Amino acid sequence: MSIRPGAMLDGHATKGIFSRSDGAGAYRSLCAFLAGQAPAPSRRRTIFHLIFTIPSLYVIARTLLPLGLPLWVKGGVALLLLAASQYHLWSRLSSGSVFAPEFPRAIVILFNWAFGAIVLLAVLQILLDVGLGIAWIVRRGGGVALPDGLRYAAAGLAALLAAIGVGNALRVPPIRDVAVTIPGLPRQFDGYRLLQLTDLHISRLFPAAWASAVVTRANAAGADLIVVTGDFIDGSVAMRRDDVAPLQALRAPDGVYAVPGNHEYFFDYDDWMRHIAALGIRILPNTHTVLTRGDERVVLAGVTDLSAPATGHAGPNLDAALVGAPAGAPVLLLDHQPQRARGAAARGVALQLSGHTHGGMIVGLDRLVAPANAGFVSGRYAVDGMTLYVSNGTGLWPGFALRLGRPSELTRITLRVPR
Repeated sequence: MSIRPGAMLDGHATKGIFSRSDGAGAYRSLCAFLAGQAPAPSRRRTIFHLIFTIPSLYVIARTLLPLGLPLWVKGGVALLLLAASQYHLWSRLSSGSVFAPEFPRAIVILFNWAFGAIVLLAVLQILLDVGLGIAWIVRRGGGVALPDGLRYAAAGLAALLAAIGVGNALRVPPIRDVAVTIPGLPRQFDGYRLLQLTDLHISRLFPAAWASAVVTRANAAGADLIVVTGDFIDGSVAMRRDDVAPLQALRAPDGVYAVPGNHEYFFDYDDWMRHIAALGIRILPNTHTVLTRGDERVVLAGVTDLSAPATGHAGPNLDAALVGAPAGAPVLLLDHQPQRARGAAARGVALQLSGHTHGGMIVGLDRLVAPANAGFVSGRYAVDGMTLYVSNGTGLWPGFALRLGRPSELTRITLRVPR
């Protein structure tokens, strides 16, 4: 079965993700959303949107209202803050999905800046209030006030950091080189290069021009193989047809292979798999291919995403993916989400390439994303004898497109024989 854009808001696609509407359930909703899972179903989606109102309410109460401004100015700014805090609601109303804002790109960029500035200002205001509390304790209850100048400075800093964060998110990523030693790698594959793209999230925010620039840089990287570890898009094929068209120009001597990410299941999965295949990209849904150099072989396997069963599709099955694989050949695994890495290591995988986390997007925020991903958020991990590499991502989902300290990347991975 496949689902229309926004069907995850009706409950079916998120069945079992959230089970409580109390504080713990809200926290899990937020963590899951930051991890790129679908938002809460029907009657709980009000709570979901209210979660994103909290930072703006805190900013209004602790930053805006104490300022010496006319009441009408405070009222107008408060309304703007509340409107910006509901970016995901406006996105859902524009397309049926919080993951596919169908506004002009400039508006999407403006929403991301405004929403990001609110969140960052809330964090800065919390820090100021903590300092205020410490001063109150030190002075044993003596009068302590926060000057308006500090509030204005915090607002200015938040606005600046949000602008920098959005700019970082929108850039065409540079090449990041990573060398990985593979036990048992045939010498003919020593120096073999894979280029990993992941989490492109092609959308109104990352349109055809951006995708074309990414393809140009990817093709110039000199890789033997290009792989895409999921989350190609945000939107239906009808919405994104022109924007994904540049991917047809991806070229590598050994081809272009991919696995689906969770966002492909949020829309019409079957339609997207047909369309991506028509672009010349070979999908590996619980299957594998064999890379050869002379008589030597390496297995490239792929699995579907953990989101698949909720939409009636086959979930990730590494055993099925490796059926018929040549014995003794090193296995390279494409798995969109990194959380099942220990299971892959136990199955003998040598290298797993994942994405999904976007590197946590902002330093510090990665700690919130980590629990939903078994602690694997960004970069290289040694996992029970296997190397796991979690890319920060090529693009970013357009619901919170900020990067601070977690840069986007095109990852060029060079395989090496143990010395």
